[in-house]
Amino acid sequence: MRNLLSIIVVACVLSSCSQFQKAMKSEDIAFKFKTGDSLYKLGKFEKANRLFAQVVPKYKGKPQAEKLMYLYSKSFFEMKDYYVSGYQFERFVSSYPRSEKKEEASFLSAKSYYMLSPIYSKDQTETKEAIEKLQEFLNVFPESQYASEANTLIKELDYKLEKKAFEIAKQYNHISDFQASIKSFDNFIYGFPGSSLRESALFYRFDSAYKLAINSVEYKKKARLEQAKEYYTTFKQAYSNSEFVETADVMATELDKELETYSAKS
Repeated sequence: MRNLLSIIVVACVLSSCSQFQKAMKSEDIAFKFKTGDSLYKLGKFEKANRLFAQVVPKYKGKPQAEKLMYLYSKSFFEMKDYYVSGYQFERFVSSYPRSEKKEEASFLSAKSYYMLSPIYSKDQTETKEAIEKLQEFLNVFPESQYASEANTLIKELDYKLEKKAFEIAKQYNHISDFQASIKSFDNFIYGFPGSSLRESALFYRFDSAYKLAINSVEYKKKARLEQAKEYYTTFKQAYSNSEFVETADVMATELDKELETYSAKS
């Protein structure tokens, strides 16, 4: 039985290869389209795409053009050529605004941009563009069957931006550029108020302010100690059960001791 199935599979593969070669050499655009459609259904997206590419210009204005352009766009997506699939799906939506495939094509166009988003440590230009595209899709199709997935993708992309900003601010802390770290964490806390990284951001902002104050020149020290103490209070009020509280409390005690010297002088 297994041998029979193997023979059938091999025969189908050979047959599809033979049909593909015939279609590639043929001048019959209908035969090319039909063969491409069959190969697409078999998951042979690269071969189907090559055939579609040959006939797309020749089907312009014909009734079958809409289906062809959809399959052509989708074949790029299946091939993971997301730069081209995003562009081709946008062209499809623009060319066929009344198509029953418009909603799906709009979503797959936006998702193509999502697929191009790199890891958080790299430049996030494409991530921002993907968020814009997905939000545009939701604005046009708020009740779409793809809305839930689109929202999930946006949240994932938002987190990349949060992580990128957080790690930059934290890196300034690690290299002892405490003023830059404080400013970056200020921007992060303001720009991402609902972030899951907010607790860590508040602590590391305080940590940077503490280190800046403790190691400060004398004429700036009192003001910086007071600023660090304010950051501690903000952190402690927001996250009294934080994993960082014990460390923060020790740092705050040292700040108080330093501030007491200024009170004694007064």
